[in-house]
Amino acid sequence: MEALARLSQGGLRIGKVSSLYRTEPWGRGDQPWFTNLAVEADTHLSPRALLALCQRVERDLGRMDRGRWGPRELDIDILLYGGEVIDEPDLIVPHPQLPERRFALVPLAEIAPEVRHPVLGRAIAELLAEVRDSRRVLRLKGITS
Repeated sequence: MEALARLSQGGLRIGKVSSLYRTEPWGRGDQPWFTNLAVEADTHLSPRALLALCQRVERDLGRMDRGRWGPRELDIDILLYGGEVIDEPDLIVPHPQLPERRFALVPLAEIAPEVRHPVLGRAIAELLAEVRDSRRVLRLKGITS
């Protein structure tokens, strides 16, 4: 995937990569299903520099603003950053809606089920088992980095 290659070139050492998943859209149902995956990576980048890299890759690969929860060519979210908790106006980590979103928890649980949410203290697998979101998440295939 081009996005993973560009993230690697920007300073991430890609580790585990989940399978690809097709998921019902979140927020607005009048759009195509999402394609999701989760990536574990090591980096020397600060959280702020990582956010800038993610946004640059999104723009370079054609992301256009179509409003909140609208269709996106690419959306790279920082779900976790080690065990850090960051609360800044445009950067909140862990991602604030992570515990509510099956489409994010399923791929994340595939590669990091025992990782603990730094605020809730719960393992990702536990959060997935308890999530109320009933949107369908369909595994497509595994990919290699």
